[in-house]
Amino acid sequence: MKGLYCKLDEAKELKFNIQETSIAATIGDHQVKVQVKGCSLSPVDTKLCEDLKLQREHVPVGREIAGVVLQVGPKVTFFHPDDEVVGILPLDAEMSGLCDVVHVDEYNLVQKPEKVSWFEAAGAIKDGLRAYTALHTLARMAVGQTLLVLDGASPFGVLAIQLAHYHGVKVLATAISPDDQKFLEQLRPSVGVLESLIARVIGVWDTKVDLVDSCLEETGGLGVDIVIDAGVRLYEEEPEVKNISHTSTTSSLFLQLELDPPDSRILFLKAASISFLNEEVWEASRARQGRYLHIMKDVVEKLSTGIFRPLLENPVPLYEATVSMEMVQRRQVRKRVVVKL
Repeated sequence: MKGLYCKLDEAKELKFNIQETSIAATIGDHQVKVQVKGCSLSPVDTKLCEDLKLQREHVPVGREIAGVVLQVGPKVTFFHPDDEVVGILPLDAEMSGLCDVVHVDEYNLVQKPEKVSWFEAAGAIKDGLRAYTALHTLARMAVGQTLLVLDGASPFGVLAIQLAHYHGVKVLATAISPDDQKFLEQLRPSVGVLESLIARVIGVWDTKVDLVDSCLEETGGLGVDIVIDAGVRLYEEEPEVKNISHTSTTSSLFLQLELDPPDSRILFLKAASISFLNEEVWEASRARQGRYLHIMKDVVEKLSTGIFRPLLENPVPLYEATVSMEMVQRRQVRKRVVVKL
């Protein structure tokens, strides 16, 4: 059986390769044996693995999976053979999600609705989890608030926009290219009144456009309530997307982490806060497990009803996974890549 793995070379660069691997003959009491049908590719965070002391010579790649249950452990209560499931493999998983078959704890999976495709489920589960964490857990969004999503045409940005609009939040979004701006302006809900999901698309690719002025104009000078900065480039000519992943909950537009004292004072006067978006935190505490599963169930439910419509590339075969993962790691693809198994 083959899976996708990566390792750091002497130059501290990640090298991806498909290699043979094996699966344990028996499964644990609370484990589920899943035949993988689709696996989404996300960048590997080597710094996070280092911080959590999870360094290994070969790190498994591909954690967001969708598939069919083949076998369940003796104490599994959530699933039965032939159930269709979707979930996220834990950070310390020893097997790649691109293996034909994986063993995974039942508490990392939820039922996949029949009408949701393997590729939609695998491609949306992590971005959906991030959107819920940002808007519900951290920002505590409410009807009537105004949200600014930076780089709204990213896979995460699209789901955040859809989730916020569904809950009655006014959405502003930035576009980093003319194509992204056109795409965002054409976003419509799949059901109900076909009004635009976004109140205003701010084309920051145009140097004549001022982000702060645009937001103040759209909000009558009051500013926005929530800002989501998922790590973006402001202009197309910048070589790489900066790896800053956090959510800012604030009534003004101070988007940098290193705030000058006057700016910090203004945030204090507005009772604003800055929160860091780390979707892996759900696995750090058993007390959070119920909420974690509840969020994933909500994500797939919104997929089944058309509220969530993920931004996906066409599914790629396993033999193209190495090249695709290299592009994902270098952030050279704009849509979510899902491997078909």
